[in-house]
Amino acid sequence: MTPQSREMRLDVGVSCYAVAMELGTDSLAGHLNRDSRQRAALRKSEMSSDKPDSALTFKSMDLNRVIKLFEDPFSRELTERQVRVLRKVAKHYCNGIPLKDLSQIIQILNLCAERIEDHKDFVDPMCEIVKLCGLPFLKEKTSDELNYAQVVAESISQLGCMMRVPSSQVRIQLCRALINFYNPDPVIQQVEGFQPTAVNYKVQMAEAGGLAETLILSMTLVENQLREKLSLLKVLQLLSSSPENCKLMAKAQGANSICYRLSDPDPSGQLLFRSSEILWNLLENGPKEEIINQLSNTECIYALKDSFVRLLTNGYKHYDRQLRNDLLVIATLIAENSVPPLIESGFAKQLILFATFSEVKSHSPLVKSLKLLHNHEDFEMKKLLFNMIVVLSRDISAVQLFSDGKVMLALFNYVKANEKPGKHDWPAARFEDLQLHAIATLSTVAPLLLEDYMTCQGNTRILLFLEWCASQDTYFGQGNCFHGTGGRGNKHAQMRYCLRLLRSVVSIGDETVNQDLCDQGAINQFLGILGKIVNGSAENEDATLLEIQTDILFILSTLCENDLHRKDLFGSEGVDVLLQLLRMNHSKYYSGLGHNKLIFCTLDCVWCCVIGCFSSEDYFLEKEGMFIILDLLALNMKSMNNLVLGILVEFCDNPKTIAHITTWRGKKNETAPKLLLDMWIQEEAELGVKQDEYRRIIDAQKPLAGQLQEDQGVTPLPANCFSFAVMEVSENTRAKIYSVFSKLGFENLPGLSVLDYVTLSVISRYLDFKVGEIWHEIRDELKEENIQPVTSDQEALDIIIKSAENTCKMVACHQTEIIENYQQMEIQEEQQKYAEIQANHKQSELVMKSWDNFVARTSNYEALKKAKQLQEKSIESSRPKAKLNNSSFHSTQISNLNTTVPCGQLVAVESTPSQLTGGPLADTAFALKRVPIRGGALQKVKSTKTLD
Repeated sequence: MTPQSREMRLDVGVSCYAVAMELGTDSLAGHLNRDSRQRAALRKSEMSSDKPDSALTFKSMDLNRVIKLFEDPFSRELTERQVRVLRKVAKHYCNGIPLKDLSQIIQILNLCAERIEDHKDFVDPMCEIVKLCGLPFLKEKTSDELNYAQVVAESISQLGCMMRVPSSQVRIQLCRALINFYNPDPVIQQVEGFQPTAVNYKVQMAEAGGLAETLILSMTLVENQLREKLSLLKVLQLLSSSPENCKLMAKAQGANSICYRLSDPDPSGQLLFRSSEILWNLLENGPKEEIINQLSNTECIYALKDSFVRLLTNGYKHYDRQLRNDLLVIATLIAENSVPPLIESGFAKQLILFATFSEVKSHSPLVKSLKLLHNHEDFEMKKLLFNMIVVLSRDISAVQLFSDGKVMLALFNYVKANEKPGKHDWPAARFEDLQLHAIATLSTVAPLLLEDYMTCQGNTRILLFLEWCASQDTYFGQGNCFHGTGGRGNKHAQMRYCLRLLRSVVSIGDETVNQDLCDQGAINQFLGILGKIVNGSAENEDATLLEIQTDILFILSTLCENDLHRKDLFGSEGVDVLLQLLRMNHSKYYSGLGHNKLIFCTLDCVWCCVIGCFSSEDYFLEKEGMFIILDLLALNMKSMNNLVLGILVEFCDNPKTIAHITTWRGKKNETAPKLLLDMWIQEEAELGVKQDEYRRIIDAQKPLAGQLQEDQGVTPLPANCFSFAVMEVSENTRAKIYSVFSKLGFENLPGLSVLDYVTLSVISRYLDFKVGEIWHEIRDELKEENIQPVTSDQEALDIIIKSAENTCKMVACHQTEIIENYQQMEIQEEQQKYAEIQANHKQSELVMKSWDNFVARTSNYEALKKAKQLQEKSIESSRPKAKLNNSSFHSTQISNLNTTVPCGQLVAVESTPSQLTGGPLADTAFALKRVPIRGGALQKVKSTKTLD
């Protein structure tokens, strides 16, 4: 037998043994019969699959035998057979892998991955099987998705580990399969008995299995293979759209790994694009702080700098400019977290150069041939660079870079009147946006570079620009940008940011800058603008105009606060404007536009610009300004009371103020002392001060302490820290109320009741109580720190505390006396009321009795006679008993008259004997005839009778 025939027989024998091991048969003949039957069934299934409308019949495959073929020591070297089996597996699952077989398929792939380095024949079949993983998985029941969730998650995680396979073809195919998770191919034909899983099922399982973290860790395996790296970045780009995947990528230092290779060479440009997209998604969906910390690495900053500079200097496509701006935004986010890495790498210096090169000439080779094209991308980059300057200004080490880069001069280039744009200038709308952005940037940078600010004549430039803003011309703002809010059709946006800039500079308190501003007539200019706005139409009032007024008032307050001459310049013109603002409708405070800020700044301006200048104070009082202040205090706005009371206290130093305070009356006719007393009571109620129902002192040791102070207890503090008792003086209004009462006095105050003097007695001793409270704190702190004073100090401390307690007890006794007097007065008033009620009842009874008697007299004659007798008896008893000598008694009663009604008095005087006259009624008719008829009543006529 020839050697060739022996080898052939050996190969056949080994092959037969391998087949027997694979299929578990007892004889080769049996195997051949089954093999023939399987081929027939396969041909039948292929024929049936040619029918597009019929579903494929799927028969399960024994994958355990395939695994055994790879693991068995007798068959593990049969590479050709294993390759054929792998292809058979790929063909069998060409329409999708059932969920129940997925773990075995992944196990087969892992076995192939272990041997692929020595056997390249596994590459193609392995790629075919990996490709199947990109198809939707198949489920027999709806519950399979949930039942196999853990298995699928682990399988997908192991699938990601296939990136370790040292084969470019396998890695690329694996990335394509993972990409199909998000863009699955449509199912051409259904498999009988199976349904594809949900579209997002694989995506969810990839998140659960930690695929993103696995792929990030495999980045180091493809550092030098550009094609594989791009495929992997494409997968990571899709994965980074999920917040959960972003967390996993951040856990694996994904941001650092991707940004570190940002500047690697790539002719296609996809590396930079996909890397920047991944970084964007990480910043947007992931843990932002952790991602930025990873990007703050020096190597990442260098890679970011090189990529940005390359795109800026060499990029000419629209795509390059967009990508450049994206990198600039990422750099800005890094700078917000940490500026030093940008400064150390030189990136900050280059960014400042790029921000100013179009306004300030530079000899740097980076910008020698660089020119902005005034397109949208360059416009956005300019604004991003301005924003970067603001971010860099947070670190003091960047100030020197600003000075060296002439940032102040470049930004002041935009502080000028908007003119008609030239051929090579920005369009009007974009120039306005850049102008407002530059002024906003100056508001941040100028306080850091005051020397450069004065060198550039900043005050002069701003005042001239402000004058243009207040002028009437044909310019109309576009108001399309973020900073241009409220500036459409006017110059309010420019004025607002100009005043913001002045506010930031003035608030530094540099006397040189402030004096230079005042020397140029800024105070009168501000008052003119403010008066023009205040006198304007209230219908056009918006948030922008309110902010302008607020900023002007703040600037004026800062300039005039400690300078009497500037207060004189403020003068009556400023007082008139302030009074107009103080008369603002109170309902506007809650409008949300900013009226609350405006009224606060107005009150602050009254304090800083009016108080201290006697002429302005007198003018303010003449215009009834104090009444307006008290009206504001009567509103009892918690946030405003402290400021209003402070103004009231300061004004009380003017002797003319007291008369205005005592004259004022509120809406309910309450007086100023009553208003202040009610505020004190409300303040103590909020603090939880211990008092009884009459507001009498209960705790003689701490009569002013509230519940919060009691709960806090005593905490030892350093000598330079104020204790709670001292701090609360400035935190509430009681000290200011006491100061006002000290000016008004504590006696004979209008509008106070008796019980009000109970509280007033506490107010009058506020300073003594506060001193005693502080001494109590000192004693308690010494005890807390276990410090024992020397004998003399201890005696002095005890005497002081005892004196304070005696003062409290004395005030409490005085309060008790007031309360007792009040209660006694109430009792007397009550008794008086009851006496009046009793008298009224008695009078009513007398009236009723008189009426009853009257009725009895009219209905009973005997009662009438009896009443007449009683009346006559009463009359007789009231007459004097003694008679004068030679006197005559004339009766006034009409005889035989039975009435008890008083009748007219009648006196019969007989001066002539009756026998001569014929009696009193003789010749009556004749007498009546002689009575003359005159106007009015009848009158008595005197006549003389002639005797014949």
